[in-house]
Amino acid sequence: MPKGNRYTIGVRIENKLLDLAELAYVTYFTEKDKKLQKICDCILLLDTLKFLIHITWEAKLISHKQYEIIAEKLEEIGKMFGGWKRNLEQNPEKKNRTL
Repeated sequence: MPKGNRYTIGVRIENKLLDLAELAYVTYFTEKDKKLQKICDCILLLDTLKFLIHITWEAKLISHKQYEIIAEKLEEIGKMFGGWKRNLEQNPEKKNRTL
């Protein structure tokens, strides 16, 4: 990524990625009744991250190959969050982990 863009959209993407990791960790230990909302927040943050990555690719700030690798990883993460959400919706009585 060019130096000028690295300190604008690059930092924004990096911060969103760290926010997503932090939110996923907090969600893992959240109380049952609040967990579903936090998972939805994770999915929304992931979608925002996908959007920002797409913008960098459209602006030709990253190569097609880089975009393909990143998009594939983000899609896999999305599937994990989706499965977590579905599992929670179908089995709300499952044991919860706490801090």
